[in-house]
Amino acid sequence: MANNQAFDIIIIGGGPIGLACGIEATKAGRSYLIIEKGAFVNSLYNYPVNMTFFSTSERLEIGNIPFVSNNPKPTRVEALEYYRRVAINFSLNIHLFETVQEVKKEGDIFVVTTSKQQYVAKNVIISTGFYDIPFLLNVKGEDLPKVTHYYKDPNFYAFQKVLVVGASNSAVDAALETWRKGATVTMVIRDNVISRSVKYWVKPDIENRIQEGSIKAYFNSTIQEIREQEVLINTAEGTVSIPNDFVIAATGYQPDLDFLTRTGVNLCEDRNRIPEYDSSTHQTNIKGIYLAGVICGGMDTHQLFIENSREHAVKIIRDIVKC
Repeated sequence: MANNQAFDIIIIGGGPIGLACGIEATKAGRSYLIIEKGAFVNSLYNYPVNMTFFSTSERLEIGNIPFVSNNPKPTRVEALEYYRRVAINFSLNIHLFETVQEVKKEGDIFVVTTSKQQYVAKNVIISTGFYDIPFLLNVKGEDLPKVTHYYKDPNFYAFQKVLVVGASNSAVDAALETWRKGATVTMVIRDNVISRSVKYWVKPDIENRIQEGSIKAYFNSTIQEIREQEVLINTAEGTVSIPNDFVIAATGYQPDLDFLTRTGVNLCEDRNRIPEYDSSTHQTNIKGIYLAGVICGGMDTHQLFIENSREHAVKIIRDIVKC
C-alpha cells in the first residue's frame, strides 16, 4: 500500500466498537481503514484464557450478526471467534500490529502517521479502549520479572506461591483459578471487603475460600515492597513478610488520554478527565475527530461497555454522512 493513501475515515482501535464503526462505514459506502496496534480485538485477546463475560451474548452483538454461545454467559474464546467471523462477514478493512503515532490536521484533512506509514483521511474515529496502561503499584520491586499486570493462564502458576493484588473481577478470577491449579494463593486487598462489582456467581466462591482459609486474604492492606523470594505487606497489625514466587497485580487499567491531548482533544480538568464531545454525534472539539466506546468516559471506565457503546458507531457515521 502506498504512503498517504486517502480514506473517508480512519478508525483507531480494532476492538468491538472499532469494528462496529467499520461496519457502519461499510453500510454507508464510505472508505475506511481500522488500525489496531495489537492482535485482532487485542483487548479481548489479552483477557484471561478462561474469562467469562458478565453480559449475555446478544448484548455483545454488532452488525446485527447473531452471537450464539454454548452458555448464557459467553467465554473469551467464543467472543474471539464471533468477532473474527463478523470481520470476515463484512470484509472489514483492518491493519493489525500497526501503532498510530500521530494525528495531525492539515486544512480539511487529517494526516495519520503510524509505525509503518502515513495515511490521509477526512475523518478520524478514536476507539482505543482502556486496556493498555495498567495502574502501577509504585513500589520497589514492581519491575521484577515475576510481577505481571496481565493475568492469562492459571496453569502457569501451578504449585507456586502466588500473591494477587486487588479484589475486583480480574483479581478474584486469578485467585480462584490459580488456587484450583494447586497454587498457594494470598490476596492483598486495599478495602475491607471483596468488591461488590464481582460477578454474582463468583463472589460467594471467593468469600467461602477465604473464610475456610484455602485462600489467605489481607484486607485493609497494601504492598510495601516486592523482593525476589518474598513480598512485604503493610497490614493493620504491621508489616508482614510472605514467601512468594509470582505477583499478579490486578490493579486495573486506564485509557491513553495523553494520546487524545496530543491530538488536540480537550479533557475536563476534574479527576475523571472526560473528553469534550457532543453526545448526539460523538464529535470532539476538533471538527472531524470522533470518539467511540469506553474512551468517551475518560478515567471513569466503569460506565461504558460493548452493549451500551455499540450505538456510538451509528451516531458517528450518521453525522459523517450528513456532513
